Parts: sequence; structure tokens; C-alpha cells
Amino acid sequence: MTSTNPGMDPATFAQFHDQLERYVRERLIPAEAEVIAQDGIPAALRQEMADMGLFGLTMPEQFGGAGMNVSQYIETIHTLSYAMPAFRSIISINIGMVCSAIKNAGTPEQQAHWLPRLAAGEIAAFGLTEPGSGSDSAGLQTTAVRSGNGYVLNGTKRYITNAPYAKVALVMARTARENLPRNAHISAFLVPLDSAGVSRGTPDKKMGQSGSQIGDLIFDDVFVPGDALLGGEEGRGFATAMQSLDNGRLSVGAASTGYARRMLDTATRYATERKAFGEPIANFQLIQAMLADSYAEIYAAQCMMRDAIARADSGAKVLKEAAAFKMFASEMCGRVADRCVQIHGGAGYLAEYEAERFFRDARIYRIYEGTTQIMQLVIAKQMLRDFAAGAA
Repeated sequence: MTSTNPGMDPATFAQFHDQLERYVRERLIPAEAEVIAQDGIPAALRQEMADMGLFGLTMPEQFGGAGMNVSQYIETIHTLSYAMPAFRSIISINIGMVCSAIKNAGTPEQQAHWLPRLAAGEIAAFGLTEPGSGSDSAGLQTTAVRSGNGYVLNGTKRYITNAPYAKVALVMARTARENLPRNAHISAFLVPLDSAGVSRGTPDKKMGQSGSQIGDLIFDDVFVPGDALLGGEEGRGFATAMQSLDNGRLSVGAASTGYARRMLDTATRYATERKAFGEPIANFQLIQAMLADSYAEIYAAQCMMRDAIARADSGAKVLKEAAAFKMFASEMCGRVADRCVQIHGGAGYLAEYEAERFFRDARIYRIYEGTTQIMQLVIAKQMLRDFAAGAA
């Protein structure tokens, strides 16, 4: 993902950022218990988030968005992610993946039709992963076959965030039976999810991340008109997906880092309040070591984040940097979650304390938008390409 967008006026963004920090602490964190109880964000709270413009952060102003550049968007995600992951999850698909794809690859008509609706809070889904293809996205089996002036889609998408209540999905499908060079057999389609033949699976039960719902999207002879093809051109779906994944990886890295800050603050507070042997456990050097290691790793992730997003704003390609940041930050978040539980001791294993929830919530960051192992491959392959280009 690259950008030369100057973004919001810096003073306006600073004001928005201060408002968001207060909103996270005064409204979203107190609402977490209700979100967990419902396993969903209440409609009134979703509307508040829409009224704040959180569903249109990166969308151009002419379509009702805030027009943020990459660094402003990722800093916003970092701040928002101090609260439970569900709040980032419900907006990040709209702005970080679907909006990015429409903005970068959509026709003017598609942009005019979809971007205002997404900016206003209409929920989107990103249909890439399938039962038989996750990291091997080029091997997906969902098909889009020409029919009259449109296409007929058949296939199943799995583990799709927002699937239970999304209004539209950006769906990757084969428009050629055989695999083509540069994955030109994959195209992207904007599919309204009230279309005939679309069905949704039961929301999946998960280890953590309450309030963020995922599930299957099933397409059974779903007809879409020709203008549903993103950009009006076949064979660009894979490139669109990969560009969106760069954006998604920066978002997941920022979310991991923001949530790790919450964990460290919680662990520090507990360490100063919990007493053993007549004094706060924060006075014990081995507790201090865990706090210090967590601070250092969070600081390192924040530095990686700000370097990567500055490069993106300058127009540079950040495939390697986005993957490296996502890999480090998600692994770091898992280590901080583990230390948070450890500092809580036996209380860290109990559901009445936040540490137990943090531990479960953090685990997915090392998996979605590319597993740690896939990130290692992405980084190494790009390193070797860069070396070969330099040697030539």
C-alpha cells in the first residue's frame, strides 16, 4: 500500500485524536462488559462510532470520509485498540480493506455508490479466505462465471469478519479455471449480501475477541451484474487483495501494539496494588523485569509502526515493512499478554480479571492477515528480490 495523500489538516487531526482518546477511556472501555455479554456491539454504540466518523477515516472527503493519510489512520487504530478488539474489528474491514480496494481499484461509479454508504456506517466484509485456502489465497475455489451481462458466483468463504451482519462483501473469485501468471485468474466483486442465493453460516464460537463476529458466507448461483466487477476488469482481484492486506497488516500491527499498552497499564496497576510479604509486588525486581521487558518491546513496535507508516505516506512500497511490523507486533502482544497473566499470578487465570481475557484476545493477532510464518516468507522473499535487483 502506498499513499501521497496529505491527509487531514494536522491541527484538526490532533483535535480528533484527543477526542478519540477520551471516547475510548470514557465510553468504549466502560461498555466492554455489555459487548461481552451480547457478543456484539450494541446498535446505539455502533451509531455513535459512525457519528464520530470512525467508519470513514480514510475515505475521500467528497464521499463523506475524513480523508486521513496512512499515518493518521494507523495512529487512530493504535489509539482505538486500547479498548477491546471488537471496536477496531468492526470498522477496520470497511476502511482498511474494502474502502482501500474501492478507492484504489474501483470505477468512479463504484466509488460514488459504495464509499458514502460505507463511510456512514454500513458494514462490509472481505471475502478472501475459504475452507481450503487461507494463506494460499491464489488457490481459492469460488468461481465467477460469465452469464449474460453479469456473473454467477458459487463458493464458500470462511472465517469472514462481520459476515453475520455485513451489508456488502468484496468477494474474490476465479474468472478462469486454470491458474494464470501473476494470479490473473482471480477477480474481485462487490456483492450485496441481500442478493438471491447468498446465505450466512452460524457465527463461529471463538477463543477470544468477544463482540467481533465471524462466520461463513455461502454463494449458491448468485447473479451479480457486470458493474459488480471491481474496476470493471477481470484478473485484478489478487493484486487488489494483496494491496488491501498490506493495509490490513499495518492495522493489525497497530492493534497489537495498542492492546499491549492496555495490558501493560493493567499489569502495572495491579502490581502497585497487590501486596505480598507486606509490600506491593511492584517492588520485587523480577516483577519489574517483566514490566520493563514489556515496555521496551511496545516501544520497539511503536517505532517500527511510525517508520512503516511514514514510508507509506511518502509513496514508498511497504510490503516488507508492513509484514515485519505485523510479525513483530503480534508476537510481542502475545508475550505481553503472557506477562500480564504472570504478574497477576493466580488471579490472572480467573475470568473476573482482565488479564485472562487479554491472553485469549491476543492469540489471533499472530494468525489473521497472514500468520507469523507467512510473514517470514513474505519478508524473506522480498529481501531476496531486493538483493537480486541490487546485484543486477
